[in-house]
Amino acid sequence: MIATNLQNLRDRINEKCTACNREPGEIKLIAVSKFFGIDAINEAKSLGIIDFGENKAQELRDKFELIGSKVTWHFIGTLQRNKAKYAVKAAEYIHSVDSIQLAEELNKQAEKLDKFQNILIEVKTSEEESKAGIYTENEIVKLAEYCREKSNLILIGLMTMAPFTDDAKKIRKSFSDLRKLKDKLNNQGFDLKELSMGMTNDFEIAIEEGSTMLRIGSAIFGQREYSKDWRQL
Repeated sequence: MIATNLQNLRDRINEKCTACNREPGEIKLIAVSKFFGIDAINEAKSLGIIDFGENKAQELRDKFELIGSKVTWHFIGTLQRNKAKYAVKAAEYIHSVDSIQLAEELNKQAEKLDKFQNILIEVKTSEEESKAGIYTENEIVKLAEYCREKSNLILIGLMTMAPFTDDAKKIRKSFSDLRKLKDKLNNQGFDLKELSMGMTNDFEIAIEEGSTMLRIGSAIFGQREYSKDWRQL
């Protein structure tokens, strides 16, 4: 199933890139493996997937202990400061930095490991209350400036989640707003390269709007079984 799903997904990504004059190699495909077991991760890895995303710090910690650095880990969920150490130890990229306090803790943990931690700022680009991220441009600039000054943080881009809707215009606006924000920050000298946006239901719009990191789970692994522990799968 994973092999078929992945081939279909890659075909769709390639078709969309061709349609909007982009190279598929510009886009990093992150397989969101939250709640999926080690067997599923290993199967995806055998099919050429390098990057895996987790959104719970302790699940990432436990999977990292089993798999280690054989794959590239991305932490993509809301991160509490008291669990930042788990994310820094395992993840090459942390997508969900949304406060100066969290950035400070990440820098502290990275210093302990003598590590340069790649991070992205999570920006709220929709009005949905359930969405995380910082909202005002003033706050975003302050956080970006803070991260740029920290010795062990490397600010590489921005991340967002589009609203959960069938309205393509609202989804596109969410992504285009993030792209425009990246351009504005780069005009201030930040040199951001990455836009982490696009999931199973909206990745084609994200590609059109300049995404460089797609976070896709169910289109690769199928539907999650939330009633089971991932260790049982």
